[in-house]
Amino acid sequence: MYKTILSGAIGLFFSLIAGTADADHLLFFEAQGIAGYSSEVRRPIYYSQNPDAEMQKPSVGFDYLQRISGESGDVATFALQARLALTEDNPPGTDWGSRENRHVYTLEPQVYNAFLKLKTPLSYVWIGHNRPAFGLSSYFDSHGLILRTLAIQGFGYDRDWGAGLYRDFSWGDISASLTTGTGMPLFVEERLAYQKGNYMTAARISYGVQSRDNFNLGFSLGYGNTLDTMGYALRDPEPRAMRLAGVDMTILRDNLEHRFDLYAGRWLDQDTLAVSYRFGLNVDQEGRLKIEAQPTYWKFGEEYDYEAALCLSSQVTSNLTVRLGYTYGHNKDDHRVILQLYYYLPI
Repeated sequence: MYKTILSGAIGLFFSLIAGTADADHLLFFEAQGIAGYSSEVRRPIYYSQNPDAEMQKPSVGFDYLQRISGESGDVATFALQARLALTEDNPPGTDWGSRENRHVYTLEPQVYNAFLKLKTPLSYVWIGHNRPAFGLSSYFDSHGLILRTLAIQGFGYDRDWGAGLYRDFSWGDISASLTTGTGMPLFVEERLAYQKGNYMTAARISYGVQSRDNFNLGFSLGYGNTLDTMGYALRDPEPRAMRLAGVDMTILRDNLEHRFDLYAGRWLDQDTLAVSYRFGLNVDQEGRLKIEAQPTYWKFGEEYDYEAALCLSSQVTSNLTVRLGYTYGHNKDDHRVILQLYYYLPI
């Protein structure tokens, strides 16, 4: 099913390229290499988080942006980001920590950004696969980074299928979204994702214009019945209640970056509290060398855990970034070292 979706997306992409050769568009080639070692599974790994998670994995793909203009200026933007990722595809019940098991690798088609954004008199409106209006991940794009937002760690979705809107004001912004509550999959068990009664509504209001004030404080609410997915894997076929409130904050001062995110309420019908704080230090004035640290704590139902992560990032060239990360997970006593090469080339 997903190979068919990706083939259609790629066909649409090349049709757009052929029909808009002289139009206002941007095209990037994206490649990513990931390798590391985990003390939990006691072997080399080729992913940063989990074999089922969509990021980060060895992959190649493209990122395409097309601006559509009318007589009065830009009226819409089309975005499509797709890739082929190397994925461990072992049978259900596989002991990931067993060194004796033979691990099977396949190429997984992924559609990440896939949306049309329209400019209307009242707001911008988008439809497709984009960021839900909840928390730090609604405006901070970290899908290619080693350090993860709460949404990427499983408390929500970094991207979801549906529609949304947002409007900027002199004092901040307001955004809202209605999505399927599935994350990456558009189809679940060979049916359109929304046909299981799942959905996710979210709204966020913020104070501060980050590009002007170097500051943004946001408050979010989320309500719905969502599916437990990781990447394209469905972990529970039944929708579960979501009743979440969130507070996020970003402060950028001189060469320091502070990003705070907190979720509280019910996620997948379990009492949930999750909080993370990301601190970044830009070592040089150009921001080519950065050191980041991020502790994360969460309580999900009766289970609690915490994680501590460090990351050193170096922009070696204008197109190549090298990241070296270390993560400690308390419950699994997992010490993990990850090396990432991320290549992003304008074509």
